[in-house]
Formats: sequence, C-alpha cells, structure tokens
Amino acid sequence: MQHDIQAVFFDLDGTLLPMDQDAFTTGYFKFLVKKLAPHGYEPETLIRAIWHSTGAMVKNDGSRSNEAAFWEDFTHVLGPRAMEDKPLFEAFYANEFQQAQQLCGFAPMAAEILALLHRAGIRTVLATNPIFPAVATESRIRWAGLQPEDFELITTYENIGCSKPNPAYYRELLRRTGLAPEECIMVGNDVGEDMIAAELGMGVFLLTDCLINRAGKPIDAYPHGGFDALERYLKDRLGLN
Repeated sequence: MQHDIQAVFFDLDGTLLPMDQDAFTTGYFKFLVKKLAPHGYEPETLIRAIWHSTGAMVKNDGSRSNEAAFWEDFTHVLGPRAMEDKPLFEAFYANEFQQAQQLCGFAPMAAEILALLHRAGIRTVLATNPIFPAVATESRIRWAGLQPEDFELITTYENIGCSKPNPAYYRELLRRTGLAPEECIMVGNDVGEDMIAAELGMGVFLLTDCLINRAGKPIDAYPHGGFDALERYLKDRLGLN
C-alpha cells in the first residue's frame, strides 16, 4: 500500500532506552569522576565544566562539530591540560561508561517496532541529541536491545554541529536523508526537544513512559502514549492495520 511516510526518526534516551534522565546523568557523572579524580580533576569543578561545555554544544550553530565546540569550551574552562587528557575521556566511554547500563530500563517493544518498520520498508534514523561520542551512543543503542545497523543515520557529537531543541538539527537530518518534513515522523519523550519537529511540518509522537515536559506544556496537542499506543499510531499512519 502506498503511504506518505518514508522514515521514522527516534530519540534514544527515555524513548527507545527507558531511563530517568536526571538519575542517569547523576549516576554516570559519578563513574566519570571516579575515573578522572586520580588524574587531578576535582569532582565539582569537573561536573560544572562538563555542563558548561554541554551548553556550548547546545548553542553550536553548525559551523563546526559538536565535538569541536565541546573541547574548545572545555579547554577554555579547565585549561589546556584538559585537551591533553582527551584520551582519558575516550577510554572512559569505551570502558567504565558501560556500568551506566544499570541505570537504564529496557523496553522489549523498541526492537519490535523497529522490526515492524523495517518489514514495511520504512527508513529509520536515530535522532538522539548529539552530545555524546559515537562509542557512548552505540553502547546505549545496544543497551536498548538494538544494533547501530538498525539505523541509516545516527547523530553523535562527532558528525553534526547542532543540537536539540534547535530546529536546525532537524533541518540537517532532513537534508542528509533527502526527505521532506511531511514524509517523516519524530518519536521522542521530551516535549521541548522532540516535539519541536512538528514546527517544521514533521509528524510527531510523544512517548510518555519517561516523559520530560520541563515547561509544563499541554501534551494533548500531540499523539501520545506508551509503546502500545505508538505501535497502533504507526500501523495506522503506515496503513499496516
């Protein structure tokens, strides 16, 4: 059957990978501090610097990668020694960061929905906020019971220069996939970061299992619900009922 939807974009954290975002961040920072404290990093100073440099990625205008924006700011805050220690951070994400899986939940339907879309010939994109290196993003994909190969495009801090909630992030994904907004659906759990895709003309679905709605916006404007509701919504939009 012909349908207008060609691709579904998915958020990762709190969407395909259930988690309490704040608890996850707090927990993974503890692992990072433990790794770096022996190398002379004072915990509170390190965490403040990471937040500051994450802000630099969120404000990035696409003129350079988020990786470059992060490390330029991080070095400005902590001094040139921080850049010399970049291999320590890379080793952390390849190794100790794996402990953060214990801070996440698991949703079996995530893999089922990806399989449903692939059987229907629908393209899938991982539109996760690109503030992590690829090694950390690919790990979190696997924690969700998926594989990086399940997605034709995955955004990481190395390969893009803008972030959610900047509409330029979604415009860049549309450009890279060669798709029109009305050919795509964005699925995510964050009203502020994910539902903004609707402003570009994309379809949206708000997954409410790990809902983030910091501005307290009414969510009735969006199709929403848990994984069962998402499956019904996608089947209906794709004519698979």
